[in-house]
Amino acid sequence: MTISIKNDDDIKKMRIAGRLAGEVLDYIEPFVQPGVTTDELDRLCHDYMVNVQHCIPAPLNYAPAGHVPYPKSICTSINQQICHGVPSDRQLKNGDIVNLDITTIKDGYHGDTSRMFCVGTPSIQARRLCEVTYDCMWRGIAQVKPGATLGDIGHAIQKHAEASGYSVVREFCGHGIGKNFHEDPQVLHYGRPGQGLKLQAGMIFTIEPMINAGKRDIRQMGDGWTIVTKDRSLSAQWEHTILVTPTGYEVLTISAGSPVIPDSVI
Repeated sequence: MTISIKNDDDIKKMRIAGRLAGEVLDYIEPFVQPGVTTDELDRLCHDYMVNVQHCIPAPLNYAPAGHVPYPKSICTSINQQICHGVPSDRQLKNGDIVNLDITTIKDGYHGDTSRMFCVGTPSIQARRLCEVTYDCMWRGIAQVKPGATLGDIGHAIQKHAEASGYSVVREFCGHGIGKNFHEDPQVLHYGRPGQGLKLQAGMIFTIEPMINAGKRDIRQMGDGWTIVTKDRSLSAQWEHTILVTPTGYEVLTISAGSPVIPDSVI
């Protein structure tokens, strides 16, 4: 495992890429309404990134080993879709929940973030899942500081999710990020305190828990990308890109429209 420790110039550029990714989510929020297709959301985000922000949508044509190239500029994961949902002509309906996952490339550096959106009026259960998952992400973020471990992050997320009656997806995790979309280390969203890699100032990685209302088991759809819950229960995910600072952490993907930090973390 080779961990990239970012220098001051890297961090400066990562701040820009991260902020731009967050601002795409701010921009698209008013359009997430009943009747809109996920293809339309993809088109709007693509045009905003390319024509307004002058950056590159990282998912477009991304092709890790074993995968066909990803055909769109964002990921749109609805209801029981856990992650990597491919935009299509599917219309969002009142009561849906949807995760929009944005990764920008600006001056060669990646910013990666995702946010849950409630379409119209969701059920109490769906809204609670989104809120608990948001809390899970922030409880993980709050563990970040030099000398802490990846296990500390995973344990904080797992403990809150399971205490709330939910399960943690284990096949997908956070990751290092910088000039490459995916770098070491892998950041699991479950674990034991004090276990795993010790954090150092200058590390940058994502924390992006995927939390299921039912069991944690998954399956892949025929498009080769979209991951869904095996029991068809709802799933939610939130994501931020995090810098380990000398005294704690800095969230690089915060933007003006980002939801407020939970009281449990402040």
